[in-house]
Amino acid sequence: MKTVLERVFLLVVCLGSFAAQAGNLNGDWQAWDQLLSRHVDNGHVDYTAISGAPELAQLLDLVDQTDTYSLGREEKLVFYINAYNLLAVKGIIDGRSPETLLGRAAFFKFSKYRIGGESLSLYAFEHKRILPLREPRIHFAIVCASHSCPALRSEAYSTADLEAQLDTSARQFLADSSKNQFDKRQRIAWISSIFKWFREDFERHSGSLQAYLARYVADPEVAGLLREEAFEVRFLDYDWSLNGSFEP
Repeated sequence: MKTVLERVFLLVVCLGSFAAQAGNLNGDWQAWDQLLSRHVDNGHVDYTAISGAPELAQLLDLVDQTDTYSLGREEKLVFYINAYNLLAVKGIIDGRSPETLLGRAAFFKFSKYRIGGESLSLYAFEHKRILPLREPRIHFAIVCASHSCPALRSEAYSTADLEAQLDTSARQFLADSSKNQFDKRQRIAWISSIFKWFREDFERHSGSLQAYLARYVADPEVAGLLREEAFEVRFLDYDWSLNGSFEP
């Protein structure tokens, strides 16, 4: 029978091992961080350069071999965002593209990847793993390789900076006039179709879509009008063209 001292020692060892695992998880994304820093410029992705990077195999192994069920919520968000963005890039490099209806089916649903020891499509990964975490800002962080998607950041997400990164991504997305426009005079909000497809996620968080938008728009007058539900909401067509350049 173990003494009290031995039990305490084992508990300390286990906790230390768990902390080290979480720390290593963040450290393992350094290769992804460096790839993004070198090959993503203001949201424009150089897929050709990334395709030749030797780090890709290491990163794909990380995505496959990490036990995601043992992670806390923040660690899961970081892992899922980085993994989704990496796999979307891999899909483009492998010759798939969401530019056409058939292409979107292949890109999101038919193609599968190894994620945490499971075989999942990007669609299943998003809907079965990411969205159940109920973090609406995820829609400004995961990037499906298209112009109307949020801009891919030139850095990996990390637990240390997660809240600031998610908030910044939300504000930058709302400030992009190619994705969202607010006509104060006519009181019409032309916004991304993302807000139509995932409207329930935003309304669950803030009570209404306009109340959610008000949290992240830069213009105080627009924010005030949104809080008053003063806009007629219309949704912009989605531009599925590639958010970068690729020469196979």
